[in-house]
Amino acid sequence: MSFAAMMLVALAIDACLGWPDWLYRRIGHPVTWLGRLIGICDHRLNRQGPAVADIAMGAVTVVLVIGAAILPALMLQFILPQGWLGVLIGGVLAWPLIAARSLHSHVAAVAQPLGQGDLSGARRAVAMIVGRDPARLDAAGVSRAALESLAENSSDGVIAPLFWGMVAGLPGIAAYKAVNTMDSMIGHRTPRHENFGKVAARLDDLVNLIPARLTGLLFALASARPKAALQVMRRDARHHRSPNAGWPEAAMAGALGIRLSGPRSYGDRIADEPWLNADAPDPGPADLTRGLALYRRSLFLGAGFLGLLACL
Repeated sequence: MSFAAMMLVALAIDACLGWPDWLYRRIGHPVTWLGRLIGICDHRLNRQGPAVADIAMGAVTVVLVIGAAILPALMLQFILPQGWLGVLIGGVLAWPLIAARSLHSHVAAVAQPLGQGDLSGARRAVAMIVGRDPARLDAAGVSRAALESLAENSSDGVIAPLFWGMVAGLPGIAAYKAVNTMDSMIGHRTPRHENFGKVAARLDDLVNLIPARLTGLLFALASARPKAALQVMRRDARHHRSPNAGWPEAAMAGALGIRLSGPRSYGDRIADEPWLNADAPDPGPADLTRGLALYRRSLFLGAGFLGLLACL
């Protein structure tokens, strides 16, 4: 069975439908199901005691959550019929684990009011996708925050699940979403999760190493400035606070000819982050629209690569 073809089907369905609200209201979403299990483990196993014990319980949580994701995926993949029918059914089953359309919708919800001069509306929309304080963001800050979220989540929400699904089918994409969801819930450097979430955070760094760089490469190839995008990515990505997020963010900064990252405010804390493409100007509303167009072209390019691999 072609896992590449299966992922292409899943991407096509998600691009057309997303995850409909009526379906979410009826059954929820696989990520929310995983989230409940992670929350239970956090409540029952995270004792905030000695560091070694908390790390060990965090590792137990990782094993439990990944196991809960992989086992049903393995069973489903085992009973899939051979041929194109199996590919189609597998694509439908993988569809909920790709977030291409929802990512575009969330960023477009920022771009629309920002382009109309409605800074308050843009701040409310960007608060849904970033953790920084939106009240302190001007138009450039809103654009920058939305573009950074678009770049990073292109990897986490789209390219990485497709990559691991292409490598290992349904178990691969399910395991990736389990790891990524754990990182988003318990992988933070807070007093509660500094130790308990350490294994989840390090594992998330590991499974995103290749997809983050692939995402940056797709941005570069899909842009009108591929050389500049590759140069900025190669020069600046390693300076980012994340071992992975800097690659797609730097590539997008170079592709659009703007600067990203830099200092940002989280409540009463200022994070003094280095700039990506520091000599370029700040982004504006038009750059956010251009970033969405680059994202769409990158998805088409990625779909083309999946189609080529499926044919091979």
